[in-house]
Amino acid sequence: MTTIRPRRVASKAGSYAILIVLSALMFAPVYYLLLGSFKPSSEVLDGFTGFLPIHLSLDNYRGVFRALDSDATGYFWQFMTNSVLISLVVVVGGLVVNAMAGYSFARLQWKGKNLVFLLVVLLVIVPFESVAVPLLYLLNGQRDTLVVQMIPFIANAFSIFLFYTFFLNLPKSVEEAARLDGLGAFGTFVRVVVPNARPVFATVAILTFLSSWGSYLWPSIVTSDPTARPLPLEISVFSGQEPVDWGQTFAFGTLLVLPVLIVFLAFQRYFIQSVAGSAVKG
Repeated sequence: MTTIRPRRVASKAGSYAILIVLSALMFAPVYYLLLGSFKPSSEVLDGFTGFLPIHLSLDNYRGVFRALDSDATGYFWQFMTNSVLISLVVVVGGLVVNAMAGYSFARLQWKGKNLVFLLVVLLVIVPFESVAVPLLYLLNGQRDTLVVQMIPFIANAFSIFLFYTFFLNLPKSVEEAARLDGLGAFGTFVRVVVPNARPVFATVAILTFLSSWGSYLWPSIVTSDPTARPLPLEISVFSGQEPVDWGQTFAFGTLLVLPVLIVFLAFQRYFIQSVAGSAVKG
């Protein structure tokens, strides 16, 4: 007994030490980004001193808010507004469309359902790069608009699959009770299913927002007008100007990451519930 307990303590201490090191390695880039956004550009990449909180100011953020590049007619808030509008439409529209599609696959009976669902599953493994060029020609008349950055991403095969698997494991007893009370399929979905599906809605919202907010390839293909750029595309233009102002680039990066952090913190409880529930069922 006396030898087992010290071994357990040593094992637990070693596990915690490994976790602390791994956490520090993962947090280091975020800390470096945040700290560099407050430092003069000459000190951001200055070796180890770049990690020291010295000579901090808000000058980099003031520079980003004033203007971005000389070719653009807009400023930071215009690019932020573009990204917010695109992500909002994609997330909200995607929740409505994909949730209804997933529910129809999980609960409703209609001709050809299995074949259509098989096509949806196949679309999950199709990389976007393989359809980007055909999609570009299909939507060629909408180039340099926000619409072309929204519409193709509202319906999402992976989101439909997530909703389908969640609704498939949802107890049917509550829905059957609603049907006995006279509710139809749509009424049952809105009044009964949706309130009980908050974890999967939060999960899909977070994943969709991350994908939409960080989208770079498609905006770089369909936008040449600076006023239609989202933030991820504009930061590449901004950081590519000579001479590179690393302080303002880090400030731009911090402002780009901040909305993602806010969304995750807002929905993290439901996201964790969904992941934990999937693990228990698995």
